[in-house]
Amino acid sequence: MHPFELEALKNHPKEGPVYMVNLVKFREKSLDGDGSGRDAYNRYAAVVRPLLETLGAVVIWVGSVDHLALHEGGDVDWDVVQLVYYPSRDTFIEMVTSEEYLAANEHRTNGTEKHVILATSTMISNPFPSE
Repeated sequence: MHPFELEALKNHPKEGPVYMVNLVKFREKSLDGDGSGRDAYNRYAAVVRPLLETLGAVVIWVGSVDHLALHEGGDVDWDVVQLVYYPSRDTFIEMVTSEEYLAANEHRTNGTEKHVILATSTMISNPFPSE
């Protein structure tokens, strides 16, 4: 069984870009015994980042979760949040079903205790203020 909800992505009526929000919780130790969960995830990311670029996808933002600011139910124990732009849902499907991705995905599985990816549709988009 593939962990991705591919049928839901394929059958979604909206075409065009999609932003994937990733919530990641690392294992203390990688399941393969090769360093920490973060180390294993970094091995996965080293393969996936160039793959994203070849597909026209872009990692927009990655941040560490410093502390909980509001909790009104649900899961709140995450280490990293990532926002990734894909030109389409089909692009995401192409990536996660590619041989290159599937080979690297073992590192993601070894390194993450849990990982949620939310496919989102833009409702509001504002320019970023200068930092």
